[in-house]
Amino acid sequence: MIVRLLLAALAAGLIAGMAMTPAQYLKTIPLIMQAETYENGEVAHTHDGTETAEASSHSHGAETSSDDSMLGFGRFWDTVLANLVAGAGFALMLAAVALLMGVEFPVGRDGVMRGLLLGVAAWFCVQLAPSMSLPPAVPGFPYADLGDRQGWWMITVAMSAVGVWCIVMRPEWLVKAVGVAIIVAPHVWGSPVPEDLSSEVPAYLASAYAAASLATTLFFWLLLGGLLGSFLSRVPEEHTA
Repeated sequence: MIVRLLLAALAAGLIAGMAMTPAQYLKTIPLIMQAETYENGEVAHTHDGTETAEASSHSHGAETSSDDSMLGFGRFWDTVLANLVAGAGFALMLAAVALLMGVEFPVGRDGVMRGLLLGVAAWFCVQLAPSMSLPPAVPGFPYADLGDRQGWWMITVAMSAVGVWCIVMRPEWLVKAVGVAIIVAPHVWGSPVPEDLSSEVPAYLASAYAAASLATTLFFWLLLGGLLGSFLSRVPEEHTA
């Protein structure tokens, strides 16, 4: 029983994590690499206000350094590894939440649709709700303290999950209203703000990255939820119970 549930969740997470890599290379990583040129001072401003790249030798050296990675496998393979680990972890968490809430996944289209709805709810809690006050930022953009951002993000995700549960799972209108208030509360309190707001990175690049990040994560959560619903629907009902 446990092996089937774990395999269903892990398979969904690994597939979604693998599919996330080309989506990121299509949408977000080009913006990250473009922002790195501003962070490293490789974009010079001319007298007419336009931007030009520096000498080709310097650009070549920066291009090599930008491909360096924290884990030493290169940008591409580090991205693949991170996505696989994140996909597996999120899939296990999503499967646990679905089982604890008693969500059933019928065989066929209904199971996939419930998985998609579960994925949308998770995307809202993990990605969209925190991004309303703390959007994804490219390298070189102003950041608040890492600990403060992580703490606020975790509180916002938890409160958003509770709020969504109140809205979706409870029939009482008063509870639904409380759920909305819980979701809004972290944003009323306010997210951490960096002390220095100056940045060489253009605002249009930062906004494009935030939008692309939300789009790619929506793709990830939809794929994860749909696969999870499909795979869990194949686990016998008495096992999930």
